Amino acid sequence: MNRIPLSILLVAAALKPALAQDSQQKFEDDAAAAFETAIEDYDIPGLIVGVTHGGKHSFYQTGLASREDQRPVTPDTLFELGSISKIFNVTLAAMAEERGKVSLDAPVSNYLPSLQGTPAGALTLMDLATHHSGGLPLQVPDEVEDVDHLVDWLGHWQPPEPGARSYSNISIGLLGHITSDAMGMSYADALQTDLFPALGLKNTWVDVPADAAGSYAFGYDRKTNAPIRVTPGVLDDEAYGVKSSARDMLTLLDVELAKGDVSSEIRDAVARTQMGQFQTRLFTQTMIWEAYPWPIDAELLVEGNGYDFILKPQMMDDVNGGPAGDVILNKTGSTNGFGGYIAMVPGEDLGVVVLANRNYPNAARVRATYDLITRILAE
Repeated sequence: MNRIPLSILLVAAALKPALAQDSQQKFEDDAAAAFETAIEDYDIPGLIVGVTHGGKHSFYQTGLASREDQRPVTPDTLFELGSISKIFNVTLAAMAEERGKVSLDAPVSNYLPSLQGTPAGALTLMDLATHHSGGLPLQVPDEVEDVDHLVDWLGHWQPPEPGARSYSNISIGLLGHITSDAMGMSYADALQTDLFPALGLKNTWVDVPADAAGSYAFGYDRKTNAPIRVTPGVLDDEAYGVKSSARDMLTLLDVELAKGDVSSEIRDAVARTQMGQFQTRLFTQTMIWEAYPWPIDAELLVEGNGYDFILKPQMMDDVNGGPAGDVILNKTGSTNGFGGYIAMVPGEDLGVVVLANRNYPNAARVRATYDLITRILAE
């Protein structure tokens, strides 16, 4: 048997930390180069980029979680996820279906009988999970004070563009309400006591507890620069209410990439959320995730995440399973003081999350993240 000389083994062992350090430095340099323009152009107080690639986690952080007390951003800083929170909503629904609590193919009226015979009642839970509502507005109307009033409002609502995709906090919020009610608990409890632990998340919250409050970043208003936090509203928990860290979001991305030590129930629920349901002009709509063929031109990602595409109803056709071949799945999220972006390329075993305490334009988030992805894959 040929033996490797001890001297060679010792040299290899000594080189490992240096190589790891060089790899981390290269990642930080790439991330800094990708995001420096956005940080400068939009005066972003603090930002963190987390990447999982081949099971390895890397972080790049810069700036402050709070300008008032000069608290720096870390991988454990809590950021408001905004609409990235919707990923948890649909995962909960898919998990509840696994348990026989709901059926995603069932109409809303099965769970809200007062909507029997109305267009809103005829929507399926899958319609709610994919924005396939035919024209529901983005936000809950100002005159609606609680969920009961919202259900009353929906009883009189008529879809202005039947069959269209309408990005809406109402539809996804209603899905979360129905799901948690079927599970016999509040939405916050369903996430914090059931789903988050099942996903392996340890620092992700709807209601940030007192012992985690010190790591909760402040957002900064785009117009006044004042420190702010998310504004309460009807179905806010369900639509945009989750706070999480970059470290926990990489744990989530590992599960989304079919890695991580989770139950078969969670594995199947997550896979369900990634299945294509409808096709828009630009992407395949899964349960909240938007899937594009990969590789793709960056500007098509920018257009699909553009406010014009989001805010105007878009026609959708039925599909079966989504795009063939490699894909990139993504989702943006914002509150008044925070802006985030999450994307993954399963064929490359790559996931990226970007969290910032400024609501800066989606286009800047997408271009910078695309730049970083191409740098990583070019190595």
